[in-house]
Amino acid sequence: MAGVTETTMEGGAPTRRGYAKGRAKREEILQAAIVAFGEVGYHGASLREIAARVGISHPGLLHHFPTKAALLEAVLEHRDAVDFADVDTDLQQGRTLFEALVRLVQRNGLRRPVVEVFTGLAAEATSTDHPAHDYFARRYASTVERVTAELERLSGDGGLRDGVDPGAAARAVTALMDGLQVQWLYSLERPRAERVDMAGDLRAYLDLILVDPVG
Repeated sequence: MAGVTETTMEGGAPTRRGYAKGRAKREEILQAAIVAFGEVGYHGASLREIAARVGISHPGLLHHFPTKAALLEAVLEHRDAVDFADVDTDLQQGRTLFEALVRLVQRNGLRRPVVEVFTGLAAEATSTDHPAHDYFARRYASTVERVTAELERLSGDGGLRDGVDPGAAARAVTALMDGLQVQWLYSLERPRAERVDMAGDLRAYLDLILVDPVG
């Protein structure tokens, strides 16, 4: 196939430099898009500017992502893939869902560009004609559903404090996680000791609704 060079066998499988180079460039474009969308939002970002950031032509970028909407979709899928993989790993290691969520928030504290693009797009996408509107609607619905199911399970096992409604608490947890990200971004202008502790604040709320404290 044109543009693909097959090299020597390694571990029984051929290494295709062309494919590897293409995947690396695609990842580079995604990272540049995350920064651009975080800085100026989806509507303000330009594909030509993103292409310039990674040192390729505009047609070169379109080879990987034919439209800006396709690039946006890839950025959101990339974030979900990373987040879901981290949460699943924590669950497989025996942590609870809420311990995994606290750890996810801790990791987000090291990924400012990702947090910026997510919070900015979530606000933009409330408009029904935004290309990410359906994505965020589905994401919020599935997140609340998953957290509600876990809280209902805990309630049945006596792990939820008296008077806590699983559905309302799930919406509060979801809103708290997103709201803390916004407050954290604003707090980055302050001295480190005065910045919002996203993981600490989430853990404090969870300890108010769960019988067993979150580790």
